[in-house]
Amino acid sequence: MTNTSTLSRGGGPASTPGPRRAHRAPRRSGLPDWSLPYLLLVPGLLVIAALLLYPMIQMVITAFQKVGIPQISGRKPADWVGLDNFTRILDSEIFWSSLRNTVVFAAVAVPLTLIAGTAVGVLLHRLGKKMSLFVIIGIMFAWAVPPVAQGVIWRWLFDAEAGIINWALNLLPEWLTGRADWTGEPWLNDAWSIYLVLVICVVWAGFPFIAVSVLAGLKGIPAELYEAAKVDGSGPWRTFRKITFPLLKPVFAVLTVLSIIWDFKVFAQLYVLSGTSNREAYNLSMYAVTEAFKAPQKMGSGAAIAMVLTVILLIVTAAYIRQMFKQEEV
Repeated sequence: MTNTSTLSRGGGPASTPGPRRAHRAPRRSGLPDWSLPYLLLVPGLLVIAALLLYPMIQMVITAFQKVGIPQISGRKPADWVGLDNFTRILDSEIFWSSLRNTVVFAAVAVPLTLIAGTAVGVLLHRLGKKMSLFVIIGIMFAWAVPPVAQGVIWRWLFDAEAGIINWALNLLPEWLTGRADWTGEPWLNDAWSIYLVLVICVVWAGFPFIAVSVLAGLKGIPAELYEAAKVDGSGPWRTFRKITFPLLKPVFAVLTVLSIIWDFKVFAQLYVLSGTSNREAYNLSMYAVTEAFKAPQKMGSGAAIAMVLTVILLIVTAAYIRQMFKQEEV
């Protein structure tokens, strides 16, 4: 008789099953599944709290205190003065001229940076891969220069005696510039010319980031849309206005907010270009640092100015983001 226990259904010998591994159930930590993402966020939140939240709380507290060298050294406790710091800075003419300089500078520098960066981003999108990579590497050198070094570079270029700008202007015909000799032109003495140089410096250093961000956004737009627009006879400007800009609105919204924040609190470049002696060229950041650290030190007033600048930035960015959301809803 045939032993049926060793035959498979098809008539062949059946394979003898080997020992099976016991599958262990994963250990449970006792925490619900929904808590895992929040636990992963804890290290990042702790870093943010240590680097941003704690200094901001200290700034708010200091804005309502009288803090100087005796208080910093621990010889005397800080005195609570209420709104006296805010009252004193709001009564100062330097505060209002600094606020004007801050707002006007940002109103000029932000659009110019966005326009220059967008134009370069569109150009990079049209170039070949090798040439585009070469240009990106070149312009990112400007963005990578530290702010203090940026100020030093442009201070040297606009130097009254040895600056390249005055030398280049002397090469131009008189009918074009209105002057025959630009030697010794003091670009960094008056507030308006200081901010002219500052605008050039900030736009030069800021447009590469805008260009690369716009290029990344353009890579995500389907090429079929541009081909269809070309078939319909749409020109470059109309194509940008009808296709590129609407699809890149989220990118432009983020870049605009970042540019506003960066340009409102410019300090290092302005400090290198003008120093602290020309009060007419102060912006709010320069005024806050001068009040806090220049003798006699008034850190309460400096913190109050910084707090006012923070509130202005929050209002401006919130209003802009709200406007963007309204346009999206429409």
